[in-house]
Amino acid sequence: MLETIKQTAEYLKQRTGLSPKYGIILGSGLGGLVDEIEIQHKIPYTEIPNFPVSTVEGHSGNLIFGNLGGKLVVAMQGRFHFYEGYAMEQVVFPVRVLKYIGVETLFVSNAAGGMNPAFEIGDLMLINDHLNLQPNPLIGPNNKELGPRFPDMSEPYSHVLLEKAEKVAASIGIKVQKGVYASVTGPTFETPAEYRWFWRIGADAVGMSTVPEVIVARHMGVECFAVSVITDLGVEGQVHKVSHEEVLQAANIASGKLTKLITELVREL
Repeated sequence: MLETIKQTAEYLKQRTGLSPKYGIILGSGLGGLVDEIEIQHKIPYTEIPNFPVSTVEGHSGNLIFGNLGGKLVVAMQGRFHFYEGYAMEQVVFPVRVLKYIGVETLFVSNAAGGMNPAFEIGDLMLINDHLNLQPNPLIGPNNKELGPRFPDMSEPYSHVLLEKAEKVAASIGIKVQKGVYASVTGPTFETPAEYRWFWRIGADAVGMSTVPEVIVARHMGVECFAVSVITDLGVEGQVHKVSHEEVLQAANIASGKLTKLITELVREL
């Protein structure tokens, strides 16, 4: 695995000549941030050795190198999910590669269902902790070059970045929530009983991504910041039918706020 990671990273470094310190993973319907990047290289996943390929609507499947907020970034326009049938090591493989091309800070976004009664559709929730209800991506033999056997997870999401994000949001007039994100396998949306359970065990929002990527990033010493766009509600007594198309529509509507927040946050670093 390590040699495969290094091979892919070396291909990207030779093809682009770039080594960005900031990485971004864009979730369902949230690829609009790419429009704000001064693109230097746009590489389809199909052209990258050893990379999986996005199979989900709303995930374009390109790796973007360019400038955002005055900083050199690399952005994943589309991610991979356990429910697509990928092994967990494939789901997190791109995060490993980002580390090996130079990424030190990772920004992650997702679309999520909100259980917190204070949330509304379209809200941005800064993730301050998580509940991992997917297989842990670190299960199996550990390579010390990648990270420790038992990585500390007392601060999965950087307190410094969270504080900066709140200040940035206030300065540009964007309301943000904070909360705990529960990561589940999917691909089914949650039942009313599941929404109730997630809320009662301490989650404010639930989705099908992000946490495996963050675990692997932290394993390698990469700082993380993550945001959920609340695209549907699972508040007790208010659970309604939801479709992927509706999730994408809600994410698209809110993507402008997310784009502005992340752009200004990157600019502040």
